[in-house]
Amino acid sequence: MGLLSILKKLRSNPDKELRLLLLGLDNAGKTTLLKQLASEDVTHVTPTAGFNIKSVLSSGFKLNVWDIGGQRKIRPYWRNYFENTDILIYVVDSSDHQRLEETSQELTELLQDDKLRGVPLLVYANKQDLSTALPPSEVAQQLGLHLIRDRTWQIQACVATDGTGVKEGMEWVRKKKTRADFLSLLIPAY
Repeated sequence: MGLLSILKKLRSNPDKELRLLLLGLDNAGKTTLLKQLASEDVTHVTPTAGFNIKSVLSSGFKLNVWDIGGQRKIRPYWRNYFENTDILIYVVDSSDHQRLEETSQELTELLQDDKLRGVPLLVYANKQDLSTALPPSEVAQQLGLHLIRDRTWQIQACVATDGTGVKEGMEWVRKKKTRADFLSLLIPAY
């Protein structure tokens, strides 16, 4: 099956299109992760001053990924991008111990917003190739993920620069969407 056939199928099946919101503090690796998803060169990545949008084909889904800059002055504008988000992807620099509390506070605020209520959460514990990186279980503990009760969540170790763990995270996203579609067939919307 060629790329044109896949694109035609996706266009004819809007249920297989997902809007992913990619957030995290500056220098966490969001844009590198997005470039990795899009099979682009990751050797020259510059800080995101505003936002990047890319449509990526993955496991039969069209992923519309919104990568929003993570600098402190940009974070208040994150809420402008919450509408119609299917999956929230939060990227954490696992080696930046000084900013774990700050990133935890930002994530907590995100999860309290009504527009993101119930939206599944994928946390990428990035930069696992660095000797100072905390393991995903410790990152999850620091972020308080074990306290989340209003949505499904997953933490995935990754190295955005070489793609390690990125595909596994996207597989979780695909399974969440596929399961949600199946459940919607069983439980009609009112």
